Amino acid sequence: MTELPSFRLDGKVALVTGASSGLGLRFAKVLAKAGASVALAARRTDRLRDLEKEIEAEGGKAISIALDVTNARSVVDAFEATEGALGPVDILVNNAGMNIEGRVVDMPETEYDRVMATNVKGAFLMAQQAAKRMIARKAGGRIVNIASIGAFTVLPGLAVYCMSKAAIAMMTRALAREWASKNINVTGICPGYIETELNSDWFHSDGGQKQIASFPRRRLGVESDLDGTLLLLCSEASRIMTGTLVTVDDAQSL
Repeated sequence: MTELPSFRLDGKVALVTGASSGLGLRFAKVLAKAGASVALAARRTDRLRDLEKEIEAEGGKAISIALDVTNARSVVDAFEATEGALGPVDILVNNAGMNIEGRVVDMPETEYDRVMATNVKGAFLMAQQAAKRMIARKAGGRIVNIASIGAFTVLPGLAVYCMSKAAIAMMTRALAREWASKNINVTGICPGYIETELNSDWFHSDGGQKQIASFPRRRLGVESDLDGTLLLLCSEASRIMTGTLVTVDDAQSL
């Protein structure tokens, strides 16, 4: 019988942005559990160090790095710090992001700029820097961008967020095409509504419960629902997957 593909990441170095909470924190734990050494990157380094200790207590390897994805110098510094402590980055998980809820007619320019700078510019700078280094050492690698069903479905009250995630979806395809010959696989995950510490209060409110009742399966996803997709896209099991956007939303966008 042909040997089944492995989702192990032993010997790989992964850099996860926005690792201090929510999906980023979960992604970092999953990659470490699969054998990768993980650079935990975010602005809130105090929370990163708690996660670092947790990963190391379970036999993994991790380092904490202060990172502002909107600042090009900070992005370069993050890669330099990762390489110095763990080695060259094989896997980038472009997870850092934010949203601002509100009507477009009421949206201040500064808030629009903040969303776009974090969600789009930040992901672009991280992918650009990762690719430069992967190409220079002729090693290839994986870049996984975290988009959203908002990339192709209007989420009420989140117009600017949806616009930014649509940009991430097209960026994923464009970069995949440009870097295919360099053996760099660029893919994206488009999650639906997943309960995290950032939205838990809303989904336990009357309004949140009403929203959940409108979903086809009348439930939220949980962070672990993305584990399999993440490991697939980061491992050799996805060797010929690039430019792919994987929707994981429990039919919420249908």
